[in-house]
Amino acid sequence: MPRIGLCQVTSSDEPDTNLKLIREGVAEAAGQGARIVVFPEAAMARFGVPLGPIAEPLDGSWATAVAAIAAEYDVLIVAGMFTPSGDGRVKNTLLVTGLGEHRGYDKIHLYDAFGFRESDTVAPGASLVRFTVDGVSYGVATCYDLRFPELFRAHGEAGVAAVLVPASWGAGEGKREQWEVLARARALDSGAWVVAVGQADPAATGVAVNPKAPTGIGHSIVSDGFGRMAASLGSAPETVVVDIDPEIAEKARAATGALANRRL
Repeated sequence: MPRIGLCQVTSSDEPDTNLKLIREGVAEAAGQGARIVVFPEAAMARFGVPLGPIAEPLDGSWATAVAAIAAEYDVLIVAGMFTPSGDGRVKNTLLVTGLGEHRGYDKIHLYDAFGFRESDTVAPGASLVRFTVDGVSYGVATCYDLRFPELFRAHGEAGVAAVLVPASWGAGEGKREQWEVLARARALDSGAWVVAVGQADPAATGVAVNPKAPTGIGHSIVSDGFGRMAASLGSAPETVVVDIDPEIAEKARAATGALANRRL
């Protein structure tokens, strides 16, 4: 049965420092048998700092270092980074590396909401990304993507067992409740497991951050395709390993008919 590590961390604004967090998280998760280890969005560097000087291509030093960690521990890593866009902005990219993979998913839906304008500094992506580990299919999405069921339905129609969702969820009244409801709803929409891994709440460890930036609230969550929570973390940094059963995804899609019976 697939075993996935969730590494809820508080990223710093230094990419090299964050590589140490990734190594520590991978070591802990792999030590518990995880084959896939998921870190939050902006794992390369947290929001609230200039992103242009930090951005690197997928063959740059930061992504290459993460790939080396994945190879050392024989796992696949999913972690948020920033890559150049070519238009003066950056792309908010999920690095997918290890076990024969090394590619990126560029966040499609940008966080122009709740007073924040991600599109001012980030260019949107356009293509979905899926991959297979040990014969099991997975999709990915990023943070604000969670509000858009069409993306998750597309993954579900492709038969993925799980959608991995790194995030750096913005704080605010009702935002934790929205995060949890949306993760479970997207699992129901797709029939797939949703493994949503957020940045830990900086306040939980006394880390000072830009108060206007979405730097995370913690509360990472795992939901199966029936909307049942299999794991729920607190606000502080934590690593948890979960088993997901791909058969539950197939049973959920068959039972709910949410994809087969769609009319619109």
